[in-house]
Amino acid sequence: MKIALDAMGGDFAPVNPVAAAVQALKKLPAIERLILVGDEDILRAELAKHGEEPSERLHLFHTTQVIEMTDGAVEAVRRKKDSSLNRAIDLLKEGAVDAAVSAGHTGALVASSTIKLRNLKGVDRAGIATLMPTRAGKFLLLDAGASVDAKPEHLLGYGIMGSVYCQNILKIANPKVGLLCNGTEEVKGNELTKEAFKLLKAAPIHFIGNVEGHGLFEGAADVVVCDGFIGNIVLKTAESLAKATFKWLKEEITSNPIRMAGAMLAQGAFKSIKAKTNADEYGGALILGVNGICVKAHGSSSTLALYNSLRVASEAVETQINPHIVDALSIK
Repeated sequence: MKIALDAMGGDFAPVNPVAAAVQALKKLPAIERLILVGDEDILRAELAKHGEEPSERLHLFHTTQVIEMTDGAVEAVRRKKDSSLNRAIDLLKEGAVDAAVSAGHTGALVASSTIKLRNLKGVDRAGIATLMPTRAGKFLLLDAGASVDAKPEHLLGYGIMGSVYCQNILKIANPKVGLLCNGTEEVKGNELTKEAFKLLKAAPIHFIGNVEGHGLFEGAADVVVCDGFIGNIVLKTAESLAKATFKWLKEEITSNPIRMAGAMLAQGAFKSIKAKTNADEYGGALILGVNGICVKAHGSSSTLALYNSLRVASEAVETQINPHIVDALSIK
């Protein structure tokens, strides 16, 4: 398979994208060719730091522009046609690659992918699908920020697409789909969730009803459906809480020698929990619903996060998730 990586997108570009590309080519043999999209001179210099240069598996695609985080999403797609983000999507649209990955401007990536690739047949609105940890495994949050103004039928589509994702990528035979709400009772929620509840209940999926916030990390559902406004708040709150918790824990542990001694004995447990709550381990989020495999990595992605984003892209290509989504939506 061939994957395009926006090497100029994100807070730590091109350093982290290039390092992730070098790592991915060593560890992910399924990637036959990786195309780094960005300023060729800058990318060659960065590759040289790793003792690498363009090769049969590693190509460079030169671009002259970069979409900044302060740029307007749609405006950036229209005016910065030669940006690394836009050209990565162009390569996907043209069939030159099987997937595109970017840690750049979220709004611009969603706009570029929906405008250029269009939605899959039967998809009303694309959504960002993000994996998050539970006590026993993971759950898929959808939508995590692609669209802040959702309609009930959009949430229905998210439930179906999320179910397909879990079946094909996570290998969960009959995934539980829940609707994020302020109460488990059917009568709870606002007009959006009440109408979405009716649609999800009638859909050919394993819908378990409303799920409250405190049930998310207990594994109440395999797929949690919400609009992008709420989903993005949930995602960023959870990420910041995980980081803050470990910071507080470190401060308390180092406050006296006895606690430090006890912490040494529990070091393995701390490392396991940290890995489980580290967003970098989960990689990027698929933009489900667009006619192509497009992965959004966090803007502040580390090398590990971008490596895992490339892994997520390769898994989506291997499982041919989009045809499965089309089939599932045809019988909704």
